[in-house]
Amino acid sequence: MKAAVLYELGKPVQVEEVTIDPPQANEVLVKMVATGVCHTDLHFIKGDMPQPLPVVLGHEGAGIVEKVGPGVTTLKPGDHVILMVAYSCGKCRYCVQGQTAMCAEWLTYHMMGSLPNMTKRLHKGSQELNHFFSQSSFAEYAVVHERTAIKVREDAPLDVVTILGCGASTGIGAAINTAGMKAGETVAVFGCGGVGQSVILGARLAGASKLIAVDTVDLKLQKAKELGADFVINASTENAQQKIVEITGGGADYSFECIGNTNVMATAFSSIHNGGKCVVVGMAPLGAMLTIAPYELLLGKTIVGCVQGHIKAAVDIPRYVDLYMTGKLPLDKLITKKYAGLDHINEAIEDLEKGRVVKAIVKF
Repeated sequence: MKAAVLYELGKPVQVEEVTIDPPQANEVLVKMVATGVCHTDLHFIKGDMPQPLPVVLGHEGAGIVEKVGPGVTTLKPGDHVILMVAYSCGKCRYCVQGQTAMCAEWLTYHMMGSLPNMTKRLHKGSQELNHFFSQSSFAEYAVVHERTAIKVREDAPLDVVTILGCGASTGIGAAINTAGMKAGETVAVFGCGGVGQSVILGARLAGASKLIAVDTVDLKLQKAKELGADFVINASTENAQQKIVEITGGGADYSFECIGNTNVMATAFSSIHNGGKCVVVGMAPLGAMLTIAPYELLLGKTIVGCVQGHIKAAVDIPRYVDLYMTGKLPLDKLITKKYAGLDHINEAIEDLEKGRVVKAIVKF
């Protein structure tokens, strides 16, 4: 099969023929239909976060189950599935408590570049290739643990709902689950890429009264208005904190940082009112440090992290798909461009990095 392999940090991925082993116990083979290209992929390409090389990237895949391994009980050949960025073991304290996105095990498998049984299925000749988030969707096929693949209705277009594998579900969940928004509250979203725009969709679902989008790229701010932002602020020409305080009459109830920039995190924290909540969704480079004024904590402000929107994938993903199919969650409007085939993967990555697209999809 074809796969996009990253051999060297900061370099383009190489699309080449690789082999994939059959699924083992509790695993399924998925024929990929589409994959999103996410800023998280860029972080690992640049080396902002550690990842063993060589690796087949991609973590927003969707496709059709082609084969199941021994012991699989939740899926069968022909099922349409979305592959999740975070595997959940179902046994650790977080999974047992219902916080499956915080599973204590998945980060270990990711750091090892393996599947949950600590082995790998991808090869280039005699060379073993690493998996990315136990998924590696920049390939024509993927072998994943059955708990990574979430079954969805067959009439849903996989080249749209594929973005629920990471970015879209993270943003929607950040607003609804992590923040715990109530109808009528005010929201400021810093960074209007795929995740930030998804926060806007989630905040709209939750009934935000004033929804403010902040970015430095006019294309992204225009998209934010299309998706429901009431106000847009170009932070390159305006003081975002000051404008948010003016619009909301003292600061937003919630702010969301969706870039991974510590300076922006500090601004987002300063843009909420006393007692407000700042949700950090963006992935900062490993080792980066955040500086905030401690006295603001004494004013009742809180700052919290977000892991994939704290979704419960097996329940929330089918619900989000249903909302899209009924027209209540316009996921398709997030997608700026679709690329025909894996041979265009480097073009999609470059367009995302240069800010030419909000959300890019590679369709196999």
